[in-house]
Amino acid sequence: MSGLQTLARPYAQAVLDLAKSANNFDVWSRNLSFLAAIAQDETVVSLASNPSTGKSILSEILLDICEEQVSKDGKNLLKLLIDNRRLMVLPELQTQYEYLRAQHQQYINVEITSAFTVVEEQQQEIELALKKRLGKAVNITTRIDTNLVGGWVIRAGDEVIDISLKGRLAQLAGKLNSI
Repeated sequence: MSGLQTLARPYAQAVLDLAKSANNFDVWSRNLSFLAAIAQDETVVSLASNPSTGKSILSEILLDICEEQVSKDGKNLLKLLIDNRRLMVLPELQTQYEYLRAQHQQYINVEITSAFTVVEEQQQEIELALKKRLGKAVNITTRIDTNLVGGWVIRAGDEVIDISLKGRLAQLAGKLNSI
């Protein structure tokens, strides 16, 4: 387990506990998504890693950026992370929060990568098949990767189902190389 995962875990659990108590899971998802994007910005990374940048200056700058986008509790989390010099854990904190949220709400996040747009009818068929296979509700997001040529790559938790033309060609090449 990487250091960032270890550092992010207690924060993610605390955020989940706050979300449970206020029943505002979506608000925390939006907060963490925005904060993680800020934490990965090159300018912010440079500013945060500069030893001459004081915590109060960094906090003031980032809170100004977040003014309209992040809830009061999200801003408090940001201040806490800056005070503890843990700003860099935000992307991992977001990942772990979403995983814990999915476990708590008994669903699994699924990403479908396709060479072309996945139409609603196809997405519904995949959703039904995955619900049956995984035994829980699924939350599907899609993205396009034209390098796949055709077909799909479906990621559900740790499971990857590669039914893309690129994947099938790679399997075939592997079989041919082993002959």
